[in-house]
Amino acid sequence: MSASWPVENGVLELGDLEVERGGVIRDARLSWQTHGTLNAARDNVIVYPCSYGATHSDLSWLIGPDLVLDPERWFIVIADMFSGGVSSSAAQYDDYPAVVTMADNVRAQYRLLTEVFGATRVAASYGFSMGAGQAYHWAALYPELVERAIIVCGSARTSIHNQVFLSSLLRVLEAAPEYLGNGRFETEPVAALRAFAHVYAGWGLSQDFYRERLFETALGAPDLDSFLRTDWEESFGRKRAANLYAEAVTWQEADISATPHHGGDLTAALSSIQARVLLMPSTTDLYFRVADNEAELEHLRHGRLAPIESVWGHRAGNPRSIPADLEFLIANVREWLAD
Repeated sequence: MSASWPVENGVLELGDLEVERGGVIRDARLSWQTHGTLNAARDNVIVYPCSYGATHSDLSWLIGPDLVLDPERWFIVIADMFSGGVSSSAAQYDDYPAVVTMADNVRAQYRLLTEVFGATRVAASYGFSMGAGQAYHWAALYPELVERAIIVCGSARTSIHNQVFLSSLLRVLEAAPEYLGNGRFETEPVAALRAFAHVYAGWGLSQDFYRERLFETALGAPDLDSFLRTDWEESFGRKRAANLYAEAVTWQEADISATPHHGGDLTAALSSIQARVLLMPSTTDLYFRVADNEAELEHLRHGRLAPIESVWGHRAGNPRSIPADLEFLIANVREWLAD
């Protein structure tokens, strides 16, 4: 069903884009989708970066007059992350940079908002998971531009435990016979992607989710093997391994304080944020723990912690099929945007 509000798709040609850790994305392209209408003051913008492995088509479901982000009030810009498969991606290039950071993504998104749309303010940066990391980077890199940041199941810096998880994914891909080194593959590593999917399935949902067998009772899978195959193996089997590798490195290296100005001082980076920051972790998320956001909250000028009480783990922050978590997300985000 088509939307009842304006929706536009486009690509910003960025030219040869130098990235902060060294290297160039040749003829870089940033894909985007907008929902709603930009007002005359050009200050009703919500920037909505993508999460790991997701594109704008995967994330637009939460946009609607009665959903999380209202396109009748806001001009919502979904920006496709580099190596997500729609914007410039590692699988397209033999010389793709070894590290493309969240800051590289956000600086490209800044060009989109200012050069294409002439935005004068960002009413909010909103994101889930890796998108939340980018939303945090928006508030840290452009403190005078961003009014609010809504961080759903994300953090300002990837924790050490989270880095260990990402290391496990990278080592699975590197163990494939098809692996050539430097994040490149001779052909798609089918067996490795299957193993990758199984590792991810154990982290993306909580122990409580599996204990309660919600894959059967809530999602309708006939058994665990079927759930792992249809929801995880088939999904990751459609991705390019080089892109999954590159985005995992982006996630692993995420840190709002990794700038010359802050020099790795996370407390200083958090304290410099002027935006009102809403932190919404899931209480059973295995990647982004409530404790991480609690530690960040202590150093934010204007912040609030609103944990999602859920057994759905990380998926509670993207609750397309979880009515209670969706209701909680809608209520808290709408209240934050109304204030």
